[in-house]
Amino acid sequence: MALVSAFLERQGERFRVHTETDPHAALSTIRDDETDFDCIVSDYDMPEMDGLELLEQIRGDDPDLPFILFTGHGSEEIASEAITAGVTEYLQKGGGSEQYTVLANRVEQAVERYW
Repeated sequence: MALVSAFLERQGERFRVHTETDPHAALSTIRDDETDFDCIVSDYDMPEMDGLELLEQIRGDDPDLPFILFTGHGSEEIASEAITAGVTEYLQKGGGSEQYTVLANRVEQAVERYW
């Protein structure tokens, strides 16, 4: 996720990025009243909790918060589960920097719909 963060931060003032690599720390940060988030970008494959489990936890707190699953470990089964679970967007990582441009556009569109 370091490359994702770096790319989004280079987009200028459009994005303020907060990165967590531990899903439990991410949940604590998201639930902390001191920081507001407009969108969550998560990988699927994480320690102790996968991206769909994280989505379920977040949906329990905020059913409308945009959540983008951006993963290199995707499959049709995971995509189907993600859509059923209420993911805002499902994107598979690929080669090249254009994937980050697509991600940035999807984040922006999801946030615009959210607000």
